[in-house]
Amino acid sequence: MGFSKDFVWGAATSAYQIEGGVEEDGKGAHIWEVFAKEPGRIFEGHTGDIACDHYHRFREDVAIMKEMGLSAYRFSIDWARVLPEGSGRVNEKGIAFYNALIDELLENGIEPYVTLYHWELPYELYKRGGWMNPQIVEWFGAYAKLVAERFSDRVKHFFTLNEPQCFVGLGFLEGVHAPGLQSPLRDTFEMAHNALKAHGRAVQMLRQYGRQPLLIGYAPTGSMCYPETECPQDIEAARQMVFALQEDDRRWTWNVTWWSDPVLLGRYPEEGLKRYEPYLPKITDEDMKLISEPIDIYGQNIYNGRCVRMGGDGRPEEVRRYEGFPKTAANWPVTPQCLYWGPKFLYERYKKPIYITENGLSCHDVVSLDGKVHDPNRIDFLNRYLKELKRAAGEIDLRGYFQWSLMDNFEWNLGYSERFGLIYVDYPTQKRIWKDSAYWYRDMIRTNGEII
Repeated sequence: MGFSKDFVWGAATSAYQIEGGVEEDGKGAHIWEVFAKEPGRIFEGHTGDIACDHYHRFREDVAIMKEMGLSAYRFSIDWARVLPEGSGRVNEKGIAFYNALIDELLENGIEPYVTLYHWELPYELYKRGGWMNPQIVEWFGAYAKLVAERFSDRVKHFFTLNEPQCFVGLGFLEGVHAPGLQSPLRDTFEMAHNALKAHGRAVQMLRQYGRQPLLIGYAPTGSMCYPETECPQDIEAARQMVFALQEDDRRWTWNVTWWSDPVLLGRYPEEGLKRYEPYLPKITDEDMKLISEPIDIYGQNIYNGRCVRMGGDGRPEEVRRYEGFPKTAANWPVTPQCLYWGPKFLYERYKKPIYITENGLSCHDVVSLDGKVHDPNRIDFLNRYLKELKRAAGEIDLRGYFQWSLMDNFEWNLGYSERFGLIYVDYPTQKRIWKDSAYWYRDMIRTNGEII
């Protein structure tokens, strides 16, 4: 068993990380553009003002996707590019850009997968309270309606929110992402509840205004766990740990269940309702009905995981990584098993077709003397991870895989210091250079994973 014949092989990006053109054609500002101008916030003062200049070079980039053999491309719409104030006035030039991109993809046989929110919160809405303001449920709904009206005649696949764990946790708890706040816990639970309601409202609007039957999903993240051995006790320990809450309340956002149980099971986890009770907003039955609007597909961003075993006391325990454990350039552990056990545990619990909406690594990539970019560590990483995913594909309803990322880009607070792409971007010249891994991924797609 392996990948199904119609398995979707793609790559992913997000608007602010690649587009540039931040002040062109009537685009409004979003929180990342404002945050990036603050001294000391981003590595060496980098900004996404130009990024990969995709706003002007998207046709060249789509040609690369076609040559690579991608069957799908996951990208985000910059909310502030199409609605400069976040609501109300529509920026037709912004709409025209995404229409041109979608048309270009389809002309080249590439299926567009649109993410509504990959952290580009319009600054005008942030000034009105942003995720703290319950009105954001309707603001996001109106944005989703616009997207459905303008793009859903050609786009079938939509993801609402990307990684709420990050945009709430890193943006408002740790303060390392935009807008750079360390908010009270109570505020972050309010934001999380509003974000989940906004997701539900977007699902309703996409359904209501979609111009064809749509496949709608959601793309959270979360650390996966894998068992030390395949004995039943260790497997159960890993399963329990995947769906456990963080021990440290100041890191509460880093879990699967608080974000996915409400969407897919219609309820917050009981353990969390008890533990977080002092911080919770009022949660009504109507809220839960909205949050759990039925979705069709489930996306999960998976980069690494933790090894777990059942302890002698009958409780799961994390297995300490050995000295010199392999890691990526971003210091993330290399744990291929997470791409088998993660989707498997998620499918068991949520019973929805799964897409891996992001997976990849940062490497210390350089242009060699021969003018090429040799990245054997990325090829090795992808080979190991996709071998595990292939195993999962034989056991669960796994629909697709999106490599992060199509090309090197602006890596949030780390600026351009990390390179996650299959395509090398030389930022001073904007030249695109195929890395060895891009050719490898092309061959892997051509054989539908038979080479791994």
